[in-house]
Amino acid sequence: MIKYTHQFLVKLEDMIAESDYFLRYEKGTFKSGYCLLRDQKIMIVNKFFTTEGKINTLLEILKGISLDTTKFSEKNLKLYEELQQEEVSSPT
Repeated sequence: MIKYTHQFLVKLEDMIAESDYFLRYEKGTFKSGYCLLRDQKIMIVNKFFTTEGKINTLLEILKGISLDTTKFSEKNLKLYEELQQEEVSSPT
């Protein structure tokens, strides 16, 4: 289901844009490649990552937070639910 393409990255960015979080790409020395400011609801991802790195980072962030899906369009709600199912079914 996860495709490491620019189009999939755009879908993730679109889904996050409909949530109550803001996504920013910045340079920085994040040990994990990202910084999550929960109180201000801001996700900051290393802008020098490849497309695959950005996708993996966003998926990692989405595992650790829950988004308010009330404002989601139908396609973004479906994507969010598929990502949640994939997290549950993926072996650890």
